[in-house]
Amino acid sequence: MDNQNKKMQFNIIKNNPTDGHKGFGAGSLSLENISPIIIDVQEKDAFIDVGAMHARSATEKGIKFLKNKEEVPNGKPYWIIWVAIERNEEGAYYAGVTACEMTIDRSIRRGYKSLPEHVNNLDKAMKRKIITSHMDDISKAVLKEFLQKHDHSMWDRSSDELKQQLN
Repeated sequence: MDNQNKKMQFNIIKNNPTDGHKGFGAGSLSLENISPIIIDVQEKDAFIDVGAMHARSATEKGIKFLKNKEEVPNGKPYWIIWVAIERNEEGAYYAGVTACEMTIDRSIRRGYKSLPEHVNNLDKAMKRKIITSHMDDISKAVLKEFLQKHDHSMWDRSSDELKQQLN
């Protein structure tokens, strides 16, 4: 993946289930203002890949995911971070940030991730939860730097909980 794709802006995914309809989809969750960040742990690199919303990121393509981590003993570690952006009177900020583990072994085209964990953490990010304390320290530092570089004022407006978890 070239640097041009890695420097993409946070994508605002428009998915209003009631847009143009009066009843169908009413009460459904909207994925508006959610962006997935992928952290390559070994490369100490973070980038946005909107394809992760549907398990179709460049990192995940061509990989069959298994339910047991032990079945992918040589898997390269990654994190998928779900980031929800909210706006208050001061401006936009990182409101929900949750992390999910993933490993991939390209040589056997297999990987590990817990789909229920990914779905639940996406939901928790949408509900403005911060769940990053289980990440390794290096990945936390990579995520913190990425969020700060993306928009330092958004970082400044974010919760103390997020800042503490990523320190």
